Amino acid sequence: MKRPKALVTGGAGFIGSNLVKLLIDKHWEVRVLDNFSTGNIRNLKDLDVEIIDGDIRKYKVVESAGSGIDVVFHMAACVGRQRSIDNPQLDSSVNLIGTINVLESMRVNKIKRIVYSSSAAIFGELIESSISEDHPQNADSPYGVSKLAAEKMILAYSKIYGFIGVCLRYFNIYGSNQRFDVYGNVIPIFAKNINDNECITIYGDGNQTRDFLNVKDVANANFLASTKAMETDVFNLGSGSTITINELADMMQKISGKKVSIKYTPRRPADVLHCKAKIDKIEKVLGFEPTVSIQDGLKEYLHWFDNYCITEK
Repeated sequence: MKRPKALVTGGAGFIGSNLVKLLIDKHWEVRVLDNFSTGNIRNLKDLDVEIIDGDIRKYKVVESAGSGIDVVFHMAACVGRQRSIDNPQLDSSVNLIGTINVLESMRVNKIKRIVYSSSAAIFGELIESSISEDHPQNADSPYGVSKLAAEKMILAYSKIYGFIGVCLRYFNIYGSNQRFDVYGNVIPIFAKNINDNECITIYGDGNQTRDFLNVKDVANANFLASTKAMETDVFNLGSGSTITINELADMMQKISGKKVSIKYTPRRPADVLHCKAKIDKIEKVLGFEPTVSIQDGLKEYLHWFDNYCITEK
């Protein structure tokens, strides 16, 4: 029996590399397209995977990468609100033009399924603290706009060319292979602070809540979307639970066995106070269920982060 063959754009990145590992464990053939601007070749070490060093903004590269592919997992992106504000041209060229190149490659190569890594940034300022797929989409950053535009492009192409497009709207994702980035998630920032015995900075009073989902669960959600979705659709992807930033900082310090000081500064104007994904739809339609607790996930991540710091500083 022929094994399914996947193309994972951004497959050397944090989330992409975790998906690649899962697909290989499921006995899929995997091809990775990554320009290594943020992805790391170390993330694919010892994995039986075909690697193409290329940029999704170059159509011919993307078209060639799509040859013989059954499913595209489109994860390559320019990520982050502030990064998009600092460089909106880069953000849109990668997130929108890159996505169009992927879709055109699918059309030419007759690929019938794409799973797209979208973002809760498409919602913009939140009207409700518990977010369903029907929450108003008022993206308020170039990043949110480009991710929403890419979603809409996928929905349009799926209607025109008859393929299945599944958009997964990520909330706060963390886990192994997530390296520190000043533009990045709060968990690797806190991990670096703790590892380096630096002060943790918390914006506001720290009682704001966030929905954190481990990357292993994200990889599984992508796999389910590629095998269970029978039609084009969009899904929120989070844990369906929340933790305060104060609780997060305290938990990470206790797990690490290190104590650092905490500095509170004024809340940033664009920061939301409370945010939780409603995951009823993805649970019902795809059979998704979070399996990694925040406690266990942070233990694993801090262990990975300590080893990464030792070997890559």
